[in-house]
Amino acid sequence: MRKVLLAALFAFLVTACAENRNKQDGQAQNERNQLAKQQLQGIWVDENTELPMLKIAGDSIYLASQVNTPFRFSISGDTLIAHSSERVTYRITKLEPHVFQFYTSQGDLITLHKSDTDTIPFGYQTVIEPVQKEVIEKDSVFFYQGNRYRGYAYINPSSKKVYHPVVTEEGMIVDNVFFDNIIHICVFQSKQRLYAKDINKEMFENIIPADFLKMAILSDMSFMGVDSDGYHYQATVSMPDELSCYYVTILIDRQNNISFKLKE
Repeated sequence: MRKVLLAALFAFLVTACAENRNKQDGQAQNERNQLAKQQLQGIWVDENTELPMLKIAGDSIYLASQVNTPFRFSISGDTLIAHSSERVTYRITKLEPHVFQFYTSQGDLITLHKSDTDTIPFGYQTVIEPVQKEVIEKDSVFFYQGNRYRGYAYINPSSKKVYHPVVTEEGMIVDNVFFDNIIHICVFQSKQRLYAKDINKEMFENIIPADFLKMAILSDMSFMGVDSDGYHYQATVSMPDELSCYYVTILIDRQNNISFKLKE
């Protein structure tokens, strides 16, 4: 019985020592991370061009090439972690009080030295607000079986942000911010409204790849006609500032059921 108690006591002491050592190691690593963040504070200048590249203030990084909201960062060991719409890591190869060296997202080694002054006028924070656009109204008229149909599409700018990662001149990944649209569609026969509905891009999540839809906006809508199946619209879901897009065929049948299909 005594041997059992001694063995249990020994196991307890080993476990307690290991937990205490892990706790001390974690605290030491956290202190090193905080020291690294403190060393990064200030304005950093490119080693070759002597042009300012980064300004680090608190837990935010400002880029000289981006007049935009800065992105938040943290330090974990030899890794700088950028926290934006996506988590991006940069490997630090050297960090001293006046030298900062790291690899960009493109694999380029960047060497910076700290500026002697912190008054270089760049990297200021701006408030991103929706562009004040007017509602765009589109309408088309079609005749079917002697009846006149007019279909409308009202493209309404919204305050819903869409984040689109881009690579800056510094080789770092940051978010450009765009604003999505909500499009109201309605169909009339003479003065009688036959159908009306608000359309947003989330309605297409079952037919457009999620990684594309996340960064795209609902950019356009057109009334395409009327036939025995119902009323036809075509929506355009596009990547901001790019040519890539998906066309979605929208059908409202005679029972006012709505369905979506990718245009072939």
